[in-house]
Amino acid sequence: MYEFNTEIDLSFNQAVARVRDILMEEHLGVVSDVDVQAILKNKLDKDIPPYHIFGACNPALADRVIQQEPNAGTLLPCNFIIRERQSGKVVVSFMVLWIRKRSSDCARPKNPNGWLRKPRPNCCGSSKN
Repeated sequence: MYEFNTEIDLSFNQAVARVRDILMEEHLGVVSDVDVQAILKNKLDKDIPPYHIFGACNPALADRVIQQEPNAGTLLPCNFIIRERQSGKVVVSFMVLWIRKRSSDCARPKNPNGWLRKPRPNCCGSSKN
């Protein structure tokens, strides 16, 4: 599995706003904001269900990552996907970057699929567990 995801009971626009709020609460700055649906419509005249990508990062933790492994920058910023299924259900998806604190432990969420109910994303920036 390369990502964690959860289906949520919010409208697409509410989900986009909620994810942005959670990222800010977790000290993850939104460094990119991509409306994939609009891009594909504009460039390819293709209609897809709503699909949004936030690139989020905490500079201090990103620095730690790059110091430990310079090529890990290929994983930054951390992407958070909000998309609407054909059924109208909204899915939020994200990849968790595990940061090695010591050789014996890693920073990672205890319940990655519960983060929208208990905001604790631990991707390239949250120091909370």
